[in-house]
Amino acid sequence: MSEEGSGMTSVRRWSQQSLVRCGDHVVTVGGDAPVRVQSMTNTDTAQVIETAVQVKELVQAGSEMVRITVNTPEAAQAVPHIRDQLDRMGIQAPLIGDFHFNGHKLLADYPECAQALGKYRINPGNVGKGDKRDRQFAVMVETAAKYDKAIRIGVNWGSLDQELLASMMDENSRRAEPWDSKKLMCEALIASALDSAQRAIDIGLRSHQIALSCKVSGVQDLITVYRELGRRCDFPLHLGLTEAGMGTKGIVASTAALSVLLQEGIGDTIRVSLTPAPGESRTQEVLVASEILQSLGLRAFAPSVTACPGCGRTTSTTFQELTQQIDGFLREQMPIWSQQYPGVERMKVAVMGCIVNGPGESKHADIGISLPGTGEAPAAPVYIDGEKRQTLRGENIASEFRAIVESYVKNRYGRAGVN
Repeated sequence: MSEEGSGMTSVRRWSQQSLVRCGDHVVTVGGDAPVRVQSMTNTDTAQVIETAVQVKELVQAGSEMVRITVNTPEAAQAVPHIRDQLDRMGIQAPLIGDFHFNGHKLLADYPECAQALGKYRINPGNVGKGDKRDRQFAVMVETAAKYDKAIRIGVNWGSLDQELLASMMDENSRRAEPWDSKKLMCEALIASALDSAQRAIDIGLRSHQIALSCKVSGVQDLITVYRELGRRCDFPLHLGLTEAGMGTKGIVASTAALSVLLQEGIGDTIRVSLTPAPGESRTQEVLVASEILQSLGLRAFAPSVTACPGCGRTTSTTFQELTQQIDGFLREQMPIWSQQYPGVERMKVAVMGCIVNGPGESKHADIGISLPGTGEAPAAPVYIDGEKRQTLRGENIASEFRAIVESYVKNRYGRAGVN
């Protein structure tokens, strides 16, 4: 019945197509490829098993590439073992090495690390100072070219090239009408990214192996920077609000910034940089990124569950508990279902709390249930493909509805050629 939304109203910005490889597995970025979800571990990379397990968790949550910190010889030595462990787990997602300060040395000294990674993240503000900067940047780019690896030139306003910034400030002071500090910072970020990309090409890297990012922590600043960056180049762009924060603040800020840019057709990969609460799973950032893309109609990762917020008509917590159970059940099943039932990620489920909007929303979903509100008859009609099929009653509504959902998935998406 219902299908995925039509997505953005604007035309997506054209970008070159970049390939990120992991053995025979290739993730295409840019061009006609979907917007990709990326994440990053927070483990000590030298701890092979711990890092591999977290990468697996992130991938199973929906991350298509995972960045890991490579900051010490021990971390560099661990990378090929992490890759081997992931291969044994059946996890094919490419690893992205995050390099700062000593990346040139680590890539040169540990060639197995350089080969095991699918992509290198290079921060031009942290590759060295003075004449060392160009030499050390060249070593990293030459390594990428040697092993046919993609790179992301990731500029961050917290670690902007100070020499470049000082030069641009001097130039700005001589303008008849000097730019304000925000415009100057925006231009410095873009100049750093574009100049570094051109240097990489001059050194020998092909342009389609390069992606760019210019991350800031302010929503409006990020929108301004990426609009201009997107106008001035055709490299794939990686979006992310850096240091977005914890909980609601980080989720809302990231969603606000990324949604505006994605709606304008800007962005080829995204990461939601959330600070996890103590003990909270790192996968939260992946789920938020996936929900942003799915809410905009750009991707479909898991069946969506429509549920009412509750009001005075729904004093019972039954519909809340059922919604939580069904949502959790669908997400748990997706690693299996996505392989067995093509198209299931576009399924829409409704769990409603009373007669006001319950039947209507349930009819609009692929499968829905309208639970009784306060004072209503203790019956829960179930709608499948827009038609009322049966009514559930009693203490086992939750388990019965879950079984109905599972049967629906098998019957609809298990048939050959049904997507």
